[in-house]
Amino acid sequence: MKDRVSIDFKEGVADVRLIRADKMNALDPAMFEGIIEAGDQLAKMKGLRCVVLSGEGKAFCAGLDMGSFAAMKQDGDAVPGVRDLTKRTHGIANRPQQCAWQWRTLPVPVIAAVHGVAFGGGFQIMLGADMRYATADTRFSVMEIKWGLVPDLAGTQLMRHLAREDVVRELTYTGRIFNGTEAHQLGFVTRVVDDPLAAALETAKEIAGKSPDAVRAAKRILNDAVAVDAATGLMAESVEQQKLIGSPNQLEAIMSNLQKRAANYKD
Repeated sequence: MKDRVSIDFKEGVADVRLIRADKMNALDPAMFEGIIEAGDQLAKMKGLRCVVLSGEGKAFCAGLDMGSFAAMKQDGDAVPGVRDLTKRTHGIANRPQQCAWQWRTLPVPVIAAVHGVAFGGGFQIMLGADMRYATADTRFSVMEIKWGLVPDLAGTQLMRHLAREDVVRELTYTGRIFNGTEAHQLGFVTRVVDDPLAAALETAKEIAGKSPDAVRAAKRILNDAVAVDAATGLMAESVEQQKLIGSPNQLEAIMSNLQKRAANYKD
């Protein structure tokens, strides 16, 4: 993992960076493995309150490494080292899909700080985050069609909750490149900012200062809200709220506000 992804943990916030800058953080076998390993490490990290995901160098992630296309032709692997994509290795996801889906299933919020380009697999990995900050000139593309492929890093399941169906279809069928301003208008980008990483870290710090019990409960509810019926969703709200009311961290939230002091939450 260390030659592809780095994790810097401070005050509840994990600063996670793709560090293959010389290749615009393109996805080769080592990068796939590094991202998944990072997700596994974060899931076990004590005291984690929020994650910021970014890429070093000129881009967030340029998508599948060009050398991987040659491997597809030569070896027949759908993704280098993965011959059977129908095999589920991580719950409902296969191994490549886990690179994007794990940010959705991680129990704490994830903010993607995006610059340069987010093409193909890089675009899909970005979509797995709870929020996405990008510069106005960042370039995006559902680029798989260019290579005779379809988006398969959970992209179809993530895009459909962010943009209109016809928009998702147009971008998937054409692979056209669009910028951060349009991405924001379409719903793929949460905020357009000059410095996505700084803005994401600032938001992460704010989230880290809130009750971790409430934040995690909110993520569980919001994850389910896009997939369940109204009755199930309403019951989920009630169940989570019932557990929170009167709990130590909820009482601390009340007292810290009444006493106008910083809260001292326990994980």
